[in-house]
Amino acid sequence: MKTDVTQVMVVEHQLILRMIALVEHNTLLLEQGKFRNWQFYLDAVDFIRNYADRFHHAKEEDVLFVELIKNGMPEKQSPIEAMQIEHDQGRAHVRAIEDAAQKAVDGVLGQATIIAEHAKGYAALLRGHIDKEDTILYPLAERVLPETVRERMLDAYATAAAKTPELEQRYVQMVEGYERQAAA
Repeated sequence: MKTDVTQVMVVEHQLILRMIALVEHNTLLLEQGKFRNWQFYLDAVDFIRNYADRFHHAKEEDVLFVELIKNGMPEKQSPIEAMQIEHDQGRAHVRAIEDAAQKAVDGVLGQATIIAEHAKGYAALLRGHIDKEDTILYPLAERVLPETVRERMLDAYATAAAKTPELEQRYVQMVEGYERQAAA
């Protein structure tokens, strides 16, 4: 039986999806004029940049995608290129959310519409992106990657996680805190 090299990322997707659900929930309230916690959006940007992008996407882009290419998957016009394009599209939404939320914190009016537009765009993009990874790319990776590279991949994931040992727990606590607020 082959060593599973994508399950760790599937598990990480669950925390990302919980944050996406919070973004969707709070953005709906924002559009109804019932939510003006700009710090939530800045915290969401922090989560996305540090947990989803640096912690999670780094494993995909620096380990999984590299091994897939080494083992025969084309870099261009492939699932890898499609996922990387979506990562970049997500980063553009995040920059726009951050800019508008910071302006809102600073008292600039009219930022709610910009935040809502990019928050909804990011959430929709990421939901589809995660679905494609979980149901298409990761099962494909599990079929094509040879056992000889799998332990090295898991070691690379562990090395990446060890660089920021408190990061995952910090973001779990952040999400849990906002979930409690949303439920109240």
